[in-house]
Amino acid sequence: MTEALLARAVGVDPKTIGRWVSNPARVPHARHRAAASRALDEEETVLWPAVQTLVKSGPDRELVQLYPYRSAAPTSLWAQLIRRAESELVFAGYTNYFLWLEQARLGEVLRKKAAAGCRIRFILGDPASPVTRQRESEEAVPLTLSTRIEVTLAELSKLRDVPNIEARFETGHAHLSVFRFDNDMIVTPLLPGRVGHDAPMMHLRRAQDNGVFDRYLDHVEGLWGRGRNVWTNSEVEHATA
Repeated sequence: MTEALLARAVGVDPKTIGRWVSNPARVPHARHRAAASRALDEEETVLWPAVQTLVKSGPDRELVQLYPYRSAAPTSLWAQLIRRAESELVFAGYTNYFLWLEQARLGEVLRKKAAAGCRIRFILGDPASPVTRQRESEEAVPLTLSTRIEVTLAELSKLRDVPNIEARFETGHAHLSVFRFDNDMIVTPLLPGRVGHDAPMMHLRRAQDNGVFDRYLDHVEGLWGRGRNVWTNSEVEHATA
């Protein structure tokens, strides 16, 4: 995008955009940051990292961005986080269905990540569980949770023999989805009767020991330790992180 196009989208003079580019320490007004973020489909704290340190301190530093809906996040965010992760990817959504719809060639990307040494784990809801049936009753939508889980299982079956890619069933995250990308994390607390894209969404970045990031990470590791392998359909030994 040219400076002139961005200036038009934000509602400022092109020279103002030029000053932003030439001086990264310059932080625009909040409304201009928000407009630029929308135009560039990128988070404010990525465009202007100083914003996070200016307005946050203590544990709050770990909150990069808060969205009222998962669908309100930039479409590029998930792809960026997946691409940047090098050692740990964890997808602890109850179905993870939306990932296969929204991320182009996700299976191919995961295969390459795994080959490069990245550990990739999926934690899915058990389609046969009473917990799943209860949530299906709450959602009352034609595309049921069980169906969405089966879509993910079908995609994962293509990656079954790839080293570093694992998947387990658990139901302890029926109303809380957590996705880890090394030291970044997406958390969506699901509201009763609402589907995932209607859930509030937090983007966290680890900044301290025993902070918010680590609390959710402990939750995910607990789920993993209690889970059972989706491909052997048998109980597995408790895993270490």
